[in-house]
Amino acid sequence: MPKRRNETPQNRTSDYSRAEAMERYSGARRKRGRRKGLKVFLIVLGVVAVLASTAAWALMTRISGSFGMASDSALHGTLTEASSGDPFYMVLIGIDKDEYRSDSSEYGSAESAYRTDSILLARVDPTEKQVTLVSIHRDTLVDFGTYGKQKINSAYSIGAERKESGEQNVSGASYTVETISKFAGVPISHYAEIDLDQFISVVDTIGGIEVNVPVDVYDPQYTGADIKAGQQTLNGDQALKLCRARHAYDKYGDGDVYRAANQRMVIGAILRKILASDPATIASTVTTLADSVSTDLSVADILSLATQFQGFNIDTDMFSGMEPTNSKYVNDTWYEICDTRAWQKMMTRVNQGLSPYESEDEDTALGIAGAGTATKNSDGSAAASPSDSGGESAETEYSGYVKVLNGAGVSGLAGRVASTLSNHGFDTTAATADSFDYSSTRIIYVGDGNRAKAEAVADTLGLSNVVADDGTYAGEADVIVVLGADMANN
Repeated sequence: MPKRRNETPQNRTSDYSRAEAMERYSGARRKRGRRKGLKVFLIVLGVVAVLASTAAWALMTRISGSFGMASDSALHGTLTEASSGDPFYMVLIGIDKDEYRSDSSEYGSAESAYRTDSILLARVDPTEKQVTLVSIHRDTLVDFGTYGKQKINSAYSIGAERKESGEQNVSGASYTVETISKFAGVPISHYAEIDLDQFISVVDTIGGIEVNVPVDVYDPQYTGADIKAGQQTLNGDQALKLCRARHAYDKYGDGDVYRAANQRMVIGAILRKILASDPATIASTVTTLADSVSTDLSVADILSLATQFQGFNIDTDMFSGMEPTNSKYVNDTWYEICDTRAWQKMMTRVNQGLSPYESEDEDTALGIAGAGTATKNSDGSAAASPSDSGGESAETEYSGYVKVLNGAGVSGLAGRVASTLSNHGFDTTAATADSFDYSSTRIIYVGDGNRAKAEAVADTLGLSNVVADDGTYAGEADVIVVLGADMANN
């Protein structure tokens, strides 16, 4: 079985169907772009401190035509208007498209050649001065009907392709909104795309950002990131690398989860810095944002939000979370399968104005990436999560000796799974189980001290049935994996 999530972008495949379109897309992605959607929310809140300034009004008037989404009638037809002062949802995305790729023969200018690298669903409550950011995994498997089952990040490409084929009232942006709205079960009122070419300039304009990085981020091969753990000031280049460095977390598991947490942390850090800046710095920042954001929001919308968000407290009123998923290997590709029950629970909380997580323990990135999140209970009480939670994870530990036993009778199955686990940092061996009658795979930790290792094995294989050893495998390994027919069918 191929590597789960840590394969190189050049070797990744994507979907079930649309073979011709996917072949064209796959070719366009060979030199994977460096776009991550994250900063868009700055354009909504980044002007908070520019209130009542004549210079600010002149600036906003100058950039009033810079956002570039007014002509997308398909997008505007998909968005749901929210009443003034009411909470609303906004989709924030990053597309792996830039001027270099648009001019290249590998990619071209057609929007259908590009996908969404990062997806953020933001709930904005102007009355309560509260913001919630929920990352949606770009590899989430969804059903696009006649376009087949594909990763959710292909919505932009599908919509753009439909538009290019002459279909009316559809675009990459509109179909992305439609897809996310259906997936999350909420109406979407606003939309924005981010151009990360300007990201470094944004951070440098405000003099860098203060972050507390839980663990060392070292990714020399892909992003060049080399950021030490601890409280520090990052410049634009470092901040961008932090938001891109998913391979720095290979030993912990799914790098997309950890970099998404870092993206949300960077948003908060930028917002905090902007709110504390002088008017001249804010003006420069807004100018840069205008060059890097495409959104349906008008200048009037932005100024209205800025006014309503006076007194916004990032520490207690900015919540964040990640769509709960499980990994699964299907047709030579790793997908993220949404944990529907947990997702519905999360979105119910978000809709109620509560934090996505009921407690910090639900945040799988805590202590590894990001800064945690404030929590809010149904009784209205809130407590900020500590940002210095250290580098240990009580959830998973990608190390130890794992014995993989073939209980399904499929030739070579144990060896393939053992190889996959070895690629993730485990010391593995493959052998035959006591029978080939196992219907479901069992992951068994031998001794309480090895439970975190078993959880990491389960995470790698996209499984959840972790149990304690009853004495059967004492002394044989830290973790025993008995493969069943369920893995043979994957």
